Amino acid sequence: YMTLTIAGLAMGMLLFLMASGLSLIFGLMDVINFAHGALFSWGAYVGFTVFRWMENQEVAHSVLQNLIAFWAAMIASIVVVGLLGMILERFIVRRVYGQHLFQILITFGATIVLVELIRVFWGPNDEVMPVPATFQGNWDILDVIVLRYPILCILIGLAVYGLIQLVLKRTKVGTVVRAGVENREMVQAMGHNIFLYFTLVFASGAGLAALGGVAIAMFSLQVYPDMGSTYLLFAFIVVIIGGLGSITGSLLGA
Repeated sequence: YMTLTIAGLAMGMLLFLMASGLSLIFGLMDVINFAHGALFSWGAYVGFTVFRWMENQEVAHSVLQNLIAFWAAMIASIVVVGLLGMILERFIVRRVYGQHLFQILITFGATIVLVELIRVFWGPNDEVMPVPATFQGNWDILDVIVLRYPILCILIGLAVYGLIQLVLKRTKVGTVVRAGVENREMVQAMGHNIFLYFTLVFASGAGLAALGGVAIAMFSLQVYPDMGSTYLLFAFIVVIIGGLGSITGSLLGA
């Protein structure tokens, strides 16, 4: 029972990592972003590239090197996909704020382009996701077999939840974003460039999708171009169950 409980909590946290970014974009900005799944896939492939490069360079043997490889893959995927999210918001999404039908159509089109770019850069075939040796295997605690990686997933999910709550509830950026959702014109009249804040929110949501992509790819041990569409439905379900814009709801829903 303990083994299955930990595995279930870990899978829930992985879904939360993907759904948290969608909750930010969908719930706070009122943008239906069907490109979220493609950004998830991009994050997985960027992490895959970092792991494969470090594997080829033979620089991930000790525990410290494994940790460095893991965080390098996470940070690289967040940065690359965050920049990609900025480009999408600036040149595509910004033109269709408040128009849900156009948002669905244009982000679905962006999904097709992004997935095809994955096939161009990395190829169309499935790949095996490398996992640092430190995160493989299990612990035997009082005759209970506990896999190492699911424990890490639970810790990462809780850390991300705490960070999002801290930013939204305790910082000026979070206050401006929440106010901008309620009354965009008033926030602009008070001298804040709300579109800059929305770009940062969209980039943050994309970065969280990338983080979820790397984490789930390590959990499933594979990456493939259409993997985002597999998990996008689960992310929408989590966001809807939890309530739009509610990060706590998304955590419980996941």
